[in-house]
Amino acid sequence: MAVRAHSSQQPLIGIVLGSGLGSLADTIENPDIIPFEAIPHWPVSTVPGHHGRLVIGNLEGRPVMVLQGRVHFYEGYSPAQITLPVRVMRRLGVTTLILTNAAGGINAHYKPGDLMLIKDHLNLPGIAGQNPLRGPNDDSFGPRFPDMTQVYDPALRRLAQATAAQLGFSLQEGVYAFVAGPSYETPAELRLLQLVGADAVGMSTVPSAVVARHAGMRVLGISTITNLALPDPPPDQVISHEEVLEVGRLVIPRLTSLLRALISQL
Repeated sequence: MAVRAHSSQQPLIGIVLGSGLGSLADTIENPDIIPFEAIPHWPVSTVPGHHGRLVIGNLEGRPVMVLQGRVHFYEGYSPAQITLPVRVMRRLGVTTLILTNAAGGINAHYKPGDLMLIKDHLNLPGIAGQNPLRGPNDDSFGPRFPDMTQVYDPALRRLAQATAAQLGFSLQEGVYAFVAGPSYETPAELRLLQLVGADAVGMSTVPSAVVARHAGMRVLGISTITNLALPDPPPDQVISHEEVLEVGRLVIPRLTSLLRALISQL
């Protein structure tokens, strides 16, 4: 395997770092750093805020494999391509996957800077036919028809809640809606998402969670609420990627402390 040519380390925990959150990878000890471009068939990110490196090493004394940046469906990749890194993680021995992202807050009780544990998701492109498991099934990874009733591990969510409380802050917990992007949602689309029970919306994470669950991995998802996705916004409100990155930067210390404390207990 191409990754093995660059690293002989044996990671057990996988972490995917979303928009503006890549700095945690810079603190990994004894890192083997592999640019995405150096791995055959590996999808390469084209989005600002995603560094595009695979980092394998130790974090809080635990062997980790970190995607410093991710690729998205809206960049033109297929669901199978954007989830290839998760399959590689599993082949390398990763059994627990932590997914982070930047998301818009639909729940009226949320505010920018909140952290939300994902307890369930709405896979809207998947429902419409763009499921990453579409096509021939590889039985060595998982079953043809995998159960998705508990994609996000309840025990990991309880551990995250307890860890955040020990650190002195609270976590929201809600349903993440995955949309294709790259355009942000219209007011009518946000009203629809509210109606079907979404608390936050974003353009990533869910395909990776589906593939990880298919492969028997434990999954924890954490969304940084970077903006309010209001169905009736003020007339002068304009959402930008720069705003998303800026709020992400402000939340980094809290999210980093949470991830470090969590990883030390896994």
